[in-house]
Amino acid sequence: MEKLIGVVGPCAAGKTTLVANLRRLGYRAKHIAQEHSYVPYMWQKITQPDILIFLEVSYENTLLRRKLSWSRDEYNEQLIRLVHARQHADLVIDTNLLDTQGVLQNVETFMIEKGFRNP
Repeated sequence: MEKLIGVVGPCAAGKTTLVANLRRLGYRAKHIAQEHSYVPYMWQKITQPDILIFLEVSYENTLLRRKLSWSRDEYNEQLIRLVHARQHADLVIDTNLLDTQGVLQNVETFMIEKGFRNP
């Protein structure tokens, strides 16, 4: 069976877009909403991914990307909730300076380097 890719990160990091793009390419991918859970290892309970990808985004960029009405404290709370997932991530991508294709290219390069070919 092909590898399951889990994607985590704060709101507006690009998780939904990355998962959709990976699925279009034939990968098994799942958006894991760990940022909304107080249970540090919930990402492992929700999904047991073979590969965990963490997407980083700055507070400022979350406001530019989506019409979020949240405070820096709420953003920081999400980062705290994501610590465990980030520590266990196989790949961390800073999405601040990348477009959706750049993020996807980072994942594809990682998958090839690790020997996981496009299905």
